[in-house]
Amino acid sequence: MPQMPGGKPVMNLITLEKIAVRFGGQSVLHAVDFHIDRGEIVTVVGPNGSGKSTLLRVIIGAQPPASGTVARARGLRIGYVPQKLHVDPTLPLTVRRFLDLPARIPEALAAAALEQAGAGALGQRQMADLSGGQFQRVLLARAILSRPDLLILDEPTQGLDQPGSAAFYRRIAQLRADLNCAVLMVSHELHVVMAASDRVICLNGHVCCAGAPEHVASAPEYRALFGTGTQGALALYRHEHAHSHDHDHPHTHEAAE
Repeated sequence: MPQMPGGKPVMNLITLEKIAVRFGGQSVLHAVDFHIDRGEIVTVVGPNGSGKSTLLRVIIGAQPPASGTVARARGLRIGYVPQKLHVDPTLPLTVRRFLDLPARIPEALAAAALEQAGAGALGQRQMADLSGGQFQRVLLARAILSRPDLLILDEPTQGLDQPGSAAFYRRIAQLRADLNCAVLMVSHELHVVMAASDRVICLNGHVCCAGAPEHVASAPEYRALFGTGTQGALALYRHEHAHSHDHDHPHTHEAAE
């Protein structure tokens, strides 16, 4: 069995081979190979219409492929944070009650999930009164209630500024360690999310390039889609990120939410 750094065995959670998806006769994905192992943070990037959300739907099982195979680890648990979720602002719904939908969950489990997601103080707040960052942390808490093997996030930081996004991704990295799960993200925030990733997949209907963030950022296929500026931004963010952790004040960067 392959080994991770430190001698831990690698566990493949899901593998896609030669996936194709067509809508109305139009090809959305073709010949897509993908895998993710326990403990990895993998990000999918690509322009609008590149098939990123469709790929997530195939992985979740919501979109059957026209051809290709999907293999999942036995008993695979998936937690999902959607790109958007509308909650009627006139509906009196607390965060704690939201976690109980559609079925009531134990208080200790709800409290633990909220705490891990950075939403520990929000249980009695109304969903309609939450800021964008608070709302995303509540969605994250809901996604980790089942202690997933694979946590999937579709554009999880839309509407947050860069410091707020960076703080959210640091929390994701901590959850990866706490839950021993894999994390799969889709994002347009190229230099921020790539700096938070172990592996990046550049998608444009097919896999253009894949690998470590620095490798992908310098790949001709990536530059053709996104230009050359993001490579410098990635390097700058990695440098700043290495010096921005403040363990005594973990919420420093979340005030902007």
